[in-house]
Amino acid sequence: MTNPPDRDGSHDFDFQTGHWRIRNERLKKRLQGCTEWETFEATQEARLLPGGLGNIDDFVTDHWPGFVGMSLRLYNRRTRQWSIYWASNQIDGLEPPVVGAFANGVGVFEGRQELDGRPILVRFTWSNITRNGARWEQAFSPDEGKTWEKNWVMTMTRVD
Repeated sequence: MTNPPDRDGSHDFDFQTGHWRIRNERLKKRLQGCTEWETFEATQEARLLPGGLGNIDDFVTDHWPGFVGMSLRLYNRRTRQWSIYWASNQIDGLEPPVVGAFANGVGVFEGRQELDGRPILVRFTWSNITRNGARWEQAFSPDEGKTWEKNWVMTMTRVD
């Protein structure tokens, strides 16, 4: 009997391909002790990149008129990790990536960024993934990961 081939993780985001309706819950202010959340709707369309490189999506909401954002997810076959980049028409270029992988159905991705000129850690967590839904959370840490503030939750529902 032979063992099945080792799963490398390169298809972990394939679930995301297609059109999604997103319910967003987002803290109005980050790392300021804010407890007031705003809720808004958005849409997303994700597509696979050629050659198994990863995927790309667009994020559109009427909550911020004129806003368009996108995520670029690239898979590194050597490290078996994903790098996730964010860009929007409100920033110049790509934000630094969060990097990580899935284990036991949950994806955790972390990286260094800045908020209002000060360094922070950023964590994306993907969970509750099914054929027709998923959950994404964003959290920031101002103290090298000792404490985390969850500041954005997306509940995704497939529309196609």
